[in-house]
Amino acid sequence: MANAIELIDVKKQFDGQVVLENINLTIEENEFLTLLGPSGCGKTTTLRIIGGFETADDGKVLFEGKDIADVPAYERNINTVFQKYALFNHLDVYNNIAFGLKLKKIPKEEIEERVQEMLRLVNLKGFERRSVNSLSGGQQQRVAIARALVNQPKVLLLDEPLGALDLKLRKDMQIELKKIQKRVGITFIYVTHDQEEALTMSDKIVVMNDGVIQQIGTPIDIYNEPINDFVARFIGESNILEGMMPEDYKIEFSGRLFDCVDYDFYKNELVDVVIRPEDIMFTTPEKGMLKGIVKSCLFKGVHYEIIVDVDGYEYMAHTTLDKTPGMEVGIIITPENIHVMRKGEVEGDEEN
Repeated sequence: MANAIELIDVKKQFDGQVVLENINLTIEENEFLTLLGPSGCGKTTTLRIIGGFETADDGKVLFEGKDIADVPAYERNINTVFQKYALFNHLDVYNNIAFGLKLKKIPKEEIEERVQEMLRLVNLKGFERRSVNSLSGGQQQRVAIARALVNQPKVLLLDEPLGALDLKLRKDMQIELKKIQKRVGITFIYVTHDQEEALTMSDKIVVMNDGVIQQIGTPIDIYNEPINDFVARFIGESNILEGMMPEDYKIEFSGRLFDCVDYDFYKNELVDVVIRPEDIMFTTPEKGMLKGIVKSCLFKGVHYEIIVDVDGYEYMAHTTLDKTPGMEVGIIITPENIHVMRKGEVEGDEEN
């Protein structure tokens, strides 16, 4: 698959403070890629550099192989949907969507055809003459997406567009956005700090922190094989313990030796061990790989969150069966659910 966007050694500072440090990133055509990280990590600055709203201090920005660092935003075949949709309140739905086409002096018949196509795409057929002020937040967001897509960009940038919506509508729109991206068949670059949002929609996730790319991978890779402590803690909940690899496929933590699926570590290398709460299974104390005392049991709706003290370390587990505080339990962790990370590891530029 061809590359839509490439960032090569991109750097950016604001008032002497480094915001982006050597960002190397390749985004493929027709890919739904999400820039994920906490506030201030550099994800929105990266998006704005791609869109032409900010200029990198150093490095290259390539669009379909051509350097566009000096190309102004309005000349790039890239459109943006912001969290604040910036709709024109004095125009109806139809004319909001058609606005950019009219500026380009597109023939009236073609405008009609393209606007109607967008209305069908975002499920707003019949809303043409409605005032945008009368629409719900989700409907306004669809108008903003239609207005961006009607110009037929090669890349659509989305800067936390679901942030203003309530929880249920946000979840519904996550599904709708993914469907729209598949239908139009263009590249979506999405910015969010919401881990669930990124895992739900993305083909690829770029986890950022302090202006540096921490890890790039599929949602499954990012969740199941976090590359460092930051990613493990930021993506979902994790038990993170210190361990030691005496040899390949063996890991020692919590005072005992376990089988694992990891290899290519130094002999007796000190490592971090990640175990997701949902990967902990309970059994009787005598059958457990580890034994512990239940400290607490909280009902979370779809599961119970159980804290178990194992020789001073408190494991968090998610299960559909409750446990009584004070009872002794056994814990089983299968080899494929033990994830081993090198200490202080950050994805290198060669993998970006």
